[in-house]
Amino acid sequence: MDEHRPVRVLIIDDSVVIRQLLKDIFARDGEIEVVGTASDPIEGYDKIVQLKPDVLTLDVEMPRMDGITFLQKLMRSHPMPVVMISTLTREGSEVTLKALELGAVDFIAKPTQSVFTGMAVLSHEITSKVKAAARARVRPPAAHVTPVPFARSAVTRGTEASRLIAIGASTGGPEAIRQVLQGLPAEVPPIVIVQHMPPVFTRSFAERLDKLCTVRVKEAEDGDTLQPGHAYVAPGDYHLQVTTNGSQFRARVVQTEPVNRHRPSVDALFDSVLQASGPATVAVLLTGMGADGARGLKKLRDVGAHTIAQDEETCVVFGMPREAIQLGGAEFVLPLPQIAHKVVELLTA
Repeated sequence: MDEHRPVRVLIIDDSVVIRQLLKDIFARDGEIEVVGTASDPIEGYDKIVQLKPDVLTLDVEMPRMDGITFLQKLMRSHPMPVVMISTLTREGSEVTLKALELGAVDFIAKPTQSVFTGMAVLSHEITSKVKAAARARVRPPAAHVTPVPFARSAVTRGTEASRLIAIGASTGGPEAIRQVLQGLPAEVPPIVIVQHMPPVFTRSFAERLDKLCTVRVKEAEDGDTLQPGHAYVAPGDYHLQVTTNGSQFRARVVQTEPVNRHRPSVDALFDSVLQASGPATVAVLLTGMGADGARGLKKLRDVGAHTIAQDEETCVVFGMPREAIQLGGAEFVLPLPQIAHKVVELLTA
């Protein structure tokens, strides 16, 4: 799209209140133009064809056709950037993760408190995500990835226990993380992950990954001993840090101040990993808007850790990796399908 004109948005939501709140938020931004609204997907599809918006905001639960069914049809016939509007519930999180798998760029969780107050608090997040979605690459769902065989003969005894894999991502991250984890065998060192997500969603995300990947995946809990072959996802609204207890790594889950406007923050994770495993780390920064993780990746590279940034072509939003590359923090810049293989290669070198 032309970056000198406003982002053209179509709102599809059965709630008159939500439609009006979104219109008001976008109107105050100045860089977003609401070209139309619709109360259900049937009406919405006609307006997509007629108005040709840059971005669609789509409610998950609607009459006549639910958001997931509509998204599947839309991605087959008219692929475009979609930001889902979800409820902050267990059921809402599972449906939203399915939407991201089907090709939605991002999501916004409706507040549990007063919708008027909550949406006002979320206004910066809402406008940022819509503008990022307008620049995003819309991709078809990726196939299941076969794990890279782990050359155990090339691994010295104790390698899995003394090394650490750290991964950070934001917009587009759920599917990127899935592809990386699915490409890793069960014998890898402990994996710690920050994906920018609210509470409830991170647990559903971890459980979904656990069903799809060879490595075991769980939402991190304070005091967890980090085990080889296991991945630990930072819980929403908490930072995940790594500490050492003798020869063991432990998870520390804390609710200190946001870093780079985020909690969990990738930089908060990478800074703790810098102290815990330093040069024995393989750190990966995946797709996402903003700069969270870029500074931390550079620090890790400076002490001799292996660092990987996802390349522009395969990122949904080339923000965080680009910042890391510009800082000189990326030892390798790779397309997403090659990252798991490179991680295994670095661990067995």
